[in-house]
Amino acid sequence: MDEPLDDLPHGLTARRLEWVHLPPHVRRLVEQRCGTAVVDARSCTGGFTPGFASVLRGADGSRHYVKAASVTAQRASALTYAAEAASLAALDAASLPAPRLLWSHGTEPGRRHRADDWVVVGIEHVAARAPYRPWRATDLAAVLGTLDRLAVSPAATGVDLTTVAEDLADWPARWADVAAARPDLDRAHVREATGLAAALPTAVAGHSLVHGDVTDDNVLMTEDGRVLLCGWAWPALGAPWLDSLWALVGPRSDGVDVEAVLRSTPLLAAAPAEHVDTVLAATAAYFLSSAQGRSPAWSPYLRLAQRRQGEACWAWLGERRGWWSGTTPRSGAGSRSEDLGGLVRR
Repeated sequence: MDEPLDDLPHGLTARRLEWVHLPPHVRRLVEQRCGTAVVDARSCTGGFTPGFASVLRGADGSRHYVKAASVTAQRASALTYAAEAASLAALDAASLPAPRLLWSHGTEPGRRHRADDWVVVGIEHVAARAPYRPWRATDLAAVLGTLDRLAVSPAATGVDLTTVAEDLADWPARWADVAAARPDLDRAHVREATGLAAALPTAVAGHSLVHGDVTDDNVLMTEDGRVLLCGWAWPALGAPWLDSLWALVGPRSDGVDVEAVLRSTPLLAAAPAEHVDTVLAATAAYFLSSAQGRSPAWSPYLRLAQRRQGEACWAWLGERRGWWSGTTPRSGAGSRSEDLGGLVRR
């Protein structure tokens, strides 16, 4: 795709099911679980999935956040919602920076979906906003502070979670797809990135709870000053600094000096530099490979967003490795330099 990378309408990227689109039996179920008739529904337009995700207002004035998707018609969304409900139910809510799970329907493991194949999840409604884009220093500092605390949180104690290395096992190999699809990328740099990404299992190893998807559409800045994380579908165990590093990719694409942020954030500053480069290389491979092809009708900005994330990782990695003219590689990194040229379009 050839869309300009600055043409991403943050917060308006999803085309979701609306309340009126839900089957009558699903609407009745939601009203029964919420304990009130629904008189208004406001769809959440951030993110890149087609499932129903709305703030509902009841006749009694209460507000509820509900997600719903059909396993038959929207299988990926339904499985993601079920996984999120299972994660929120298993993790210790008291020490988790997240809205609470209130109820769920159709999320039982191994459930046979027949007449009713809907997954419906009720989550605590919180008065909050998304981080401002472009990212502001105050929002970013608050998010990184929350991630510092998450890294030492006991929320996953006793919970059987996968590891980040297991979940991302296919990321390093994606450089082969990127190399085939992106002849504009310097071959020597691609080879170096491929070699870095191969060390991903070692780089991400750890025992901290990792959210894994800390992007602006999964962050809530509450009116009382807290930062809460949404989208808990795939928590895993890994290095304590991973979420903080991934949280900087969006700000990097907005022009934030993330290297300065990294150096001033103790959790990130303590991460081995080569491990940081390895994660950036693997993340770039994931996003650049995922960005190939056309966006689905239900998420017209999906590929553009993936490409923007991938280009941000690639440019950041190149600066750290000294690939571009005018940049100095970090200590121990390669020193080959060349002009950035048109590889990363802003």
